Amino acid sequence: MSIFPTKVLLATDGSEEAELALKTAVDLADCTKSELHVVTAAHEYYPASFEAPTTGRLLDETRRAIEWEAREVLDGQVKKIEESGGTVAEAHLRTGGQRDREIVRVGEEIGAGLIVMGSRGLGGLRRALMGSVSDSVVRHAHCPVLVVRPDKSVDDHTRSWRRMLAARSRRSG
Repeated sequence: MSIFPTKVLLATDGSEEAELALKTAVDLADCTKSELHVVTAAHEYYPASFEAPTTGRLLDETRRAIEWEAREVLDGQVKKIEESGGTVAEAHLRTGGQRDREIVRVGEEIGAGLIVMGSRGLGGLRRALMGSVSDSVVRHAHCPVLVVRPDKSVDDHTRSWRRMLAARSRRSG
């Protein structure tokens, strides 16, 4: 029995921090021969009190626009994975819920052994005021969560994972 996951879930919003997580997830899935799943969870739409009606056509159009934007992000991320030599087992688009809860829910539904996601590295006060999707996923996920921080270079980060996994495979082989 392997200690490595059989399914890796990449949670992405297409941001710069998510790009580093994408590269890490592709590398991990490749090195561990795991299925790679990708999820994009669109942000919830909360109409402000000064906006036009909160029901009807305007609300429907806004929700469709949010979903279209999230679909574009997800499709773009899948394309980047495939261009880098990775294979996506399944892409998941979630709308209408809180991002952190939707990511955890997809992880549970597919039986993910690892969730990989980026972090914007907000300071304590900003994180407390705005909330952190990655912090919440870490607290609520049923499996380990790898939060990829933006302060490491892609090359150093990727090399360190490759060294660790190569050493592990030599010992078990």
